[in-house]
Formats: sequence, structure tokens, C-alpha cells
Amino acid sequence: MSLARYLPILTWGKDYTRETLSNDLIAAVIVTIMLIPQSLAYALLAGLPPEAGLYASIAPIILYTVFGTSRVLAVGPVAVVSLMTAAALSNIVEQGTMGYAVAALSLAALSGIMLLVMGLFRMGFVANFLSHPVISGFITASGIIIAASQLKHILGIDAHGHNLLDLVLSLFQHLPETNVITAVIGVFATAFLFWVRKGLKPLLQKLGVGATMTGVAVKAGPVFVVVATTLAVWLFGLGDQGVKIVGDVPQSLPPLTLPSFSPSLLGQLLLPAFLISLIGFVESISVAQTLAAKKRQRIDPDQELIGLGAANIGAAFTGGFPVTGGFSRSVVNFDAGAQTPAAGAFTAIGLAIAALALTPLIFFLPKATLAATIIVAVLSLVDFSILKRAWEYSLADFSAVLATIVLTLAMGVDVGVSAGVVLSVLLHLYKTSRPHIAEVGLIEGTEHFRNINRHEVQTDPRVVSLRVDESLYFANARFLEDFIQNRVAGDKNVRHVILQCSAVNDIDLSALESLEMINTRLEEMDVCLHLSEVKGPVMDRLRDQHFLKTLTGNVYLSQFDALNCIN
Repeated sequence: MSLARYLPILTWGKDYTRETLSNDLIAAVIVTIMLIPQSLAYALLAGLPPEAGLYASIAPIILYTVFGTSRVLAVGPVAVVSLMTAAALSNIVEQGTMGYAVAALSLAALSGIMLLVMGLFRMGFVANFLSHPVISGFITASGIIIAASQLKHILGIDAHGHNLLDLVLSLFQHLPETNVITAVIGVFATAFLFWVRKGLKPLLQKLGVGATMTGVAVKAGPVFVVVATTLAVWLFGLGDQGVKIVGDVPQSLPPLTLPSFSPSLLGQLLLPAFLISLIGFVESISVAQTLAAKKRQRIDPDQELIGLGAANIGAAFTGGFPVTGGFSRSVVNFDAGAQTPAAGAFTAIGLAIAALALTPLIFFLPKATLAATIIVAVLSLVDFSILKRAWEYSLADFSAVLATIVLTLAMGVDVGVSAGVVLSVLLHLYKTSRPHIAEVGLIEGTEHFRNINRHEVQTDPRVVSLRVDESLYFANARFLEDFIQNRVAGDKNVRHVILQCSAVNDIDLSALESLEMINTRLEEMDVCLHLSEVKGPVMDRLRDQHFLKTLTGNVYLSQFDALNCIN
């Protein structure tokens, strides 16, 4: 049992059947077809040679198969992490150099080690520090930056920048250098891929094609456009007319590589590695839990950290770059009928065969086609509806989402994700520092207490019953002090204050000191302080404290008991 906790393959592997094997193989074939162009494209986005995308999709998948808990999560390069990799490395090493590739290995190694350590110490809760609206805002802004960064390949020009403003200015400056043939290829590929996503399925269904074949045809759309544009470049010699192509790609399995252990380089990569780990884990665990829920399966966040850590360490030693669980490929894997993580291992075998046998065939593959693949993939991540939802629901959430989007677009993904983390924490502190405190009264004929401003209730002018709807800790302890002081100070009739603690899950030392101060101040005003409905774990910590020994009132099992005893 202990070994299976860290090696989930021992759990699902013992029940593996021929039927499961058949389903996994079919899913692997479909995902492999999708991943070949996608892996090449994300390597381009990360500023690395195209083969790095294939390498980053082989060993990491196999390692996740052994250590991961999701049955269908497909691990490999993804758009946002690839962009963050490029943003982190281009500030340190010149793109296109050997040092850049080595820095990518080091970034993957650091990310893997961080994820692994977090998993071993059961720190999956770290993902909770990023709120979902903020993550959505960051991914939306990143999607726009990624799409804009690929326009240079669509147009066949040089343009640079790590934020939207710099990219747009650079694109306009180099617009006169547009290669018309490249632009035609890029626009055709982009339009065709959008049509495949939106229009091919209804067309095939209208023609009476079966659901399975329709699904395969839609997933194979990128492969078709890769084949068509590659043939066009080869047949018409478009490479000699300025169309940029992939060129030579090594025909081999992933090489054994070694990251750099230079202290200066690792020091510069430390923060980017942490942010990549955090964003990658949040994206991956969200996908894994969503798909697992559909089959009533369980995901262990701490073991997922270990699985993703092992995958990134594998990428570091096999010529890759940082990886995580991807949404689109995981959904394809799920829809294709994958039953176990073995489907990922079979996908890795398929990609290894592609790296060995098919790389000469992509020599004439235009970079504009890979750029089109990226643009179509990332624009599905852009979701401005989160702004509308946040505006309608919470001004604080809206402000955090808007700030994340604006900062990411204006200053780049590194600043954007840092701002997202900070804003998420500040938003939590702001909300919990001003907890909802309701003055409650008894609903006639029952033992239930409700807010006096929302219900018709019975109250006693001598008793103030307050329900605190939040755990008490350093950030809100003073707020509670001030609230009680303001409520009691101006009312000479009050002789008892009852704190209903049914929603209080924890009381830290700062809050305990505040309770002692509240007790002392109320005693000076000849008012008794009582507690009711204190939860067991909270009471366990309070039991031996000085506070209960000096409490002017009592602790009651229920609010109803407290009111009856006082009266």
C-alpha cells in the first residue's frame, strides 16, 4: 500500500486487460497524430529547435505514466508554459545558442525538483494561492500574447517583444518586409485549421460519416495542413523564395543531456522555475480533476506534484524543456477512449518512432504552418467572459482579473503571473480581513438563530448574539475587536455578548490575544463574554489557555443553550 501510494502504476496495472489495451492503443494513435505538429510548434514558441518538442513529449509522458494518478492526463509541452519558458530564458541567454538550450534543460530540472519536493512534503495546497478568476485572466492575456508573437512567422518577418505593446510596434515596423508567399501559406493554414475546428464536423455528419471517423478527421486536421504545406514548399521550391522552413531535424531518439549547475544561472532561473511550476501544476490539476470527475475517479494532488516533477526531470535529461498536463490533448485522450496512463506510454512510443523515422519528411515544413497551429490552439484559451462574470459577481474579483490581464499584456507573462499570485493572496487577505459578522436572534418556535436584518426574530436588549462567519486570524482579529467595541459601547442595556463560533474553523495566536482583549474590555464595561458552538479542534486548542480561565462568561454547546442559561 505504501509503495502504491508513490507508484500508482501498481494500482491500475494489476487490473490491466486486453480490452483496456485495445482502448489505450486507439487513443494513443489519435493523440500521437495530434501531438506531432503540436510538439514541433510549442518548441518553436519556446525558442528551441523543433526536435526539442518531440523530445519533451517522450520521456516525460513515460515517467508520468509511472508516477501520475490521472488515467487520461497527457503530459508534454503546452502553450502557456512554453511562452513562460521563452520569456524567462531570453532575458538571460541569447535565443538560438547552445547556452539557450542548456538553460531550458536547467529550467526544466529546477521546475521538476520544486514539484517533486512539494509533492513529497504534501504541499498540493499551494495551488490554492492562485484564484481561478486570476488564472483565467492570466491565461487569456497569455493567449493573446502567444497569438501575436506568432504573426511574425505567418508574415515571414522578424519581430520581437515580450509584451503585447512591444510585439505590435515591432510587427508594424517590419510589416513592409512581409513575404507574400509565406503570408498566403500562413493565412491558408490558419483559416483551414479554424474551419476544421468549427465546420468540418457538421459537414461530415451531414454526409453521413460515423462519429468515430468524424472525430479522427477533426483531430487529424493539423496533420493534413502540415502535409499539404510541406508538399507545396517542396514541389514549388518555395524555400528558395524566402519561405522559412524547419530544415534539418535530427533523426534520433531523445539524447541524454545534462542541465547546467552554474550557481549564477540557477539563481536567475529560480523565480521563473517556481512560477512555471505553479502555473503548470494549477493548469494540470484542473484538467485532471475535471476529466476524473466524469468517470468518478480520484486525483491525488500531492502525487500529481510528484508525477509532474518526475516528468520535468525526465525532460531535463532528454533534451526537452518544462512540461505539464495539457488541456486539449488530455480532452482528446479522454474522448478517444483512453482507460489508463498506459495510453500515454503508447503515445510516447509513437512519438519516438516519429523522431526516428519521420523527421526527414518535415525538412520543408514551413514555420508559418506551425505558427498557425499555435494560433488556433491558443485562441481557444482566450475567454473575456470572465470579466463580465467577475463584474456581475464581485468588484474585488473583477479588479484582480482586470489587473492581471492588463499587467500581463503590458509588461509580459513574468510580471503578469507574479502579479496574479500577489493579487490572489491580497484578494484572500482583503476578503477574510473583513469577515461577515451577523447579529442574530431566535426564530420564534424554533432553536434556530438568524440574521436580525434578514429575518423576523426574537431578541433580548440585554444580550448581543454575534455569529462570526470566518476563521479568526491575525488579519481579521482587530476587525472583530472594533466591531464588538462599536456595537456594545453605545448601548447601556447590554450585559452579555455571545460569540456564535459555528463558522470558526481556527483561531490563531493573534486572534486569541484579541479575544483576551475583548474579554477584558467587556469586563470593564460590566459585560460578560460567552462562546457557543465552538468546534472540537478549536476547543482542543483553547482548553488549556489562559483565555478560558479568565473568560467572564461560559462556553455553551449551542446558541440556544447559551440564551436559555443567560435568561
